[in-house]
This record gives sequence, structure tokens and C-alpha cells, in this order.
Amino acid sequence: MDIRVDGLKKFRTLHKPDLQQSLRSVVNRAPQAEAYVERAAAKLRPGWSRVFEYRRRIATAMVCVLAAWLFVHVVFAANGMMVFNQKRAEYRALNKEILVLQKENDRYIKQIGALKNDPTMIEREAREQLHYARPGEVIFVPPSISATQPPVTNSARN
Repeated sequence: MDIRVDGLKKFRTLHKPDLQQSLRSVVNRAPQAEAYVERAAAKLRPGWSRVFEYRRRIATAMVCVLAAWLFVHVVFAANGMMVFNQKRAEYRALNKEILVLQKENDRYIKQIGALKNDPTMIEREAREQLHYARPGEVIFVPPSISATQPPVTNSARN
């Protein structure tokens, strides 16, 4: 298979200027660069001298700003003290709940053991839950209390 690419433009090549010529151009422009730097320094000198005079005040202000930011970050950030205290309270509440549930679980385990092994417990549950009776015993069941019916007619409501 033959792939030909036609119509490509020629690449433009840049020739390197010679080193002496580039150094001469730098040397020729040096006085202009020095004058520019001198003008910039003259403009900036009053401001920098003022900064130099007030450097302690500026440093103190920066330290205060940093301390304030650090305080806010430590207290209110995503992992700050507020969140830490909330998580600690939640941890304590969950530990209390775990203790209550463990006590309840222990009580149920004892009740299950008694239902498996203790005949008096088995008899009591059979009498209460299943309404069993021994031969010759009579069980009295009180009538269930029904909710009062609302009046049927409008005249009875008044």
C-alpha cells in the first residue's frame, strides 16, 4: 500500500544569529536598561522606605491575622473543635445506648435460658400467653371493654 502526501508547504527555518552580534546588541541596550531600572527604583524607593520604617507594625499585623485565621480554622473548620465536641457527645450517647442494649440482651438471654430449662417458667408462659389450664381449673376471662359508639342521629348529638 502506498501512501503519499502531496501539497505540504515547506517548513520555514530560522537561522541562528551569530553570538557576537547578539552580545553587541545586549551591550548596546545596557544603558537603556540601567536607566529604566533607575527610574523604577526612584518610583519605588519612597514606598519601600515607608515599608521598612513600619516593618515591625506590619509583621505584628500579619502575625495577628495569621493567629485569627488559625483560631477560626481550629474552632470552626470541618475537623475543628465544634465538630470534635459534637462527635464526642455522640460517642458518649452511643456508648450509653450500647450499655442499655447489652443489659437488655443479657436479660433476654436469661429469659430464654429459663424458658428452655425451668418448668415453672414454662408453665407460667403457657398460662399467660396460650391461656392453658390444668385439668379441673376454671379460667375466668373478663369481657373486653369496647369503645363507645358515636351517636347515629343528628338530634342525639345536640
